[in-house]
Amino acid sequence: MLRLSGLSVVYEGLQALSQVSLEIHEGEFFTIAGPNGAGKTTLLKAIAGGVGTAAGRIEYRGHDVTTTPAHLRAALGMAHVPEGRHIFPSLTVLENLEMGSYRAAARTHRPQSLAEVFALFPVLQQTRARLAGTLSGGEQQMLAIGRALMSRPELLLLDEPSQGLAPLVVEMIFEVIATIRRTRHLSILLVEQRVVEGLELCDRGAVLEIGRIVMEGDRDALLNDERIKSAYLGT
Repeated sequence: MLRLSGLSVVYEGLQALSQVSLEIHEGEFFTIAGPNGAGKTTLLKAIAGGVGTAAGRIEYRGHDVTTTPAHLRAALGMAHVPEGRHIFPSLTVLENLEMGSYRAAARTHRPQSLAEVFALFPVLQQTRARLAGTLSGGEQQMLAIGRALMSRPELLLLDEPSQGLAPLVVEMIFEVIATIRRTRHLSILLVEQRVVEGLELCDRGAVLEIGRIVMEGDRDALLNDERIKSAYLGT
């Protein structure tokens, strides 16, 4: 579904990514873990079209989208939940969700999608008339994920969904992501600093450090790798 070949990005004068090559298959859950500042957010931005590339190629469903504008990538079925959520604070919860279904393939399914999002996040149904800016951080993260799902994506890009949230809220967010994985036929690319939680969700994953992929494999192999245990699990 998604193939990155030798992807390099220079961001704000710095080499953020260097020769990153990955392949995410149809229906696969892929996690990219790594420390803060490793280039994880830049990688998702490059895939979604938010930053340009210095070298390499991005293919989506067999088509080169390396220079395709972000809004056209969204129209092709990518949905990006960015770091920091970026909801529309002056719009209501319902209006934010409806904004997510602008994609032609999603408009006719808006009532069904809305029902599905409310089933995943009941608090959004309860607060549908409230301004999004008045929600808690956890509720805003739910709204950002729900808005992305309203587009009925084929590839969901999740950037640090646990960032800045209380532990109990993080647990709930990860449970919902696992539910999405079980109940929807879509591919998920998760970027996460919480290495254990991120890797436990995935089919396969990779570790990104200083803009380079340093490890890649299936979930169990990565969780049992001595380097990951030593660097990220403290064992």
